[in-house]
Amino acid sequence: MELREVISTGNDLAAEAAVDAGCMFFGGYPITPSSEVMHTISDLLPAVGGVAIQMEDEIAGVACAVGAGMAGHRTMTATSGPGISLKAENLGLAQMAEVPLVVVNVMRGGPSTGLPTRVSQGDVRQAKNPSHGDYRSITLCAGNLAECYTETVRAFNLADRFMQPVFVLLDETIGHMHGKAMIPTVEEVKKGIVPRKKFTGAPEDYRPYGVGPDEPAVLNPMFQGYRYHFTGLHHDAKGFPTEEIETCRKLIQRLEDKVMMHTDELEYNEEFMCDDLEENDVLIIAYGSVSLAAKEAIRHLRAAGIKAGLFRPITLWPSPAKRIKHFTDKVKNVLCVELNIRQYTEEVERVSSRLDIHGLYKVNGRAISPYEIVNKVKEII
Repeated sequence: MELREVISTGNDLAAEAAVDAGCMFFGGYPITPSSEVMHTISDLLPAVGGVAIQMEDEIAGVACAVGAGMAGHRTMTATSGPGISLKAENLGLAQMAEVPLVVVNVMRGGPSTGLPTRVSQGDVRQAKNPSHGDYRSITLCAGNLAECYTETVRAFNLADRFMQPVFVLLDETIGHMHGKAMIPTVEEVKKGIVPRKKFTGAPEDYRPYGVGPDEPAVLNPMFQGYRYHFTGLHHDAKGFPTEEIETCRKLIQRLEDKVMMHTDELEYNEEFMCDDLEENDVLIIAYGSVSLAAKEAIRHLRAAGIKAGLFRPITLWPSPAKRIKHFTDKVKNVLCVELNIRQYTEEVERVSSRLDIHGLYKVNGRAISPYEIVNKVKEII
């Protein structure tokens, strides 16, 4: 893959990635620490014929982004945890009606207003279930500057493939980090764009939700001659509301199966110095900016004769259950390091069937240092 060198911030790279990936509409509202995403994309989109709108609040921001997705455009919104809370109802609508949308969430401390200018990973559990009901969220998590770009690009392709919102989690540290990154050229990104499916038959035969049991809807852009009903209610193959028992069951089961039967297309992890781990060694599980500290800690630990490795899920949801199970069966000492209280540790415990997972957590708005991780590892071995 051909790469280019840039010097930028994580938030700016997410905005640039969206435009390079074909995003033509952004709807949002400024909120710390994600505001730079909106500022940057509002400069970039008009230059390529796109539109960026600052709405009156987060609810309107996601509502207009969903509308642009219905019209056939690649579309994005960006916010932080409190904004996701406000967007929840419309995110549920996009899940039910199967509208592709990319949501960049630059995480800060919570609940409520929390610590607006400080780092946190407190929205991990929220990203799994951002709205009520049965569906499967797709959530990616950038762990360095380059991934702020590449994971945003990947999110757009996944949104069109699975026809639903896809979350990209940054945290405040990554979002505001400024440095050098090697990212794909625009030409490479364009070559990798996979547009959503379209129905090309007769308009009278169009059934957007009349698809296979593990397939996403085929939503043709509105205003092009193909008519269907758009609703958040349980609906039939044409989108019209229904309470017919079997139709409702099949619809909700399909929202589950279209994701969970194709997790091989979603799973993406980094396994850093894990190849030589044995039973009495140490496995660290971390993601986002914390993984940078974890890598430095592992180098220090190995220099001191303590063998450790990092498993980093880049696709957080659905979780890489089989790989987590593989490593937690292999290694006795497992340490989860998070800027929250056990939000991903609970998933590690679930898939590993272990209740002896160690944790290092911080929720005061400050980063976790490599030396804190080193000291914690020395405690548990």
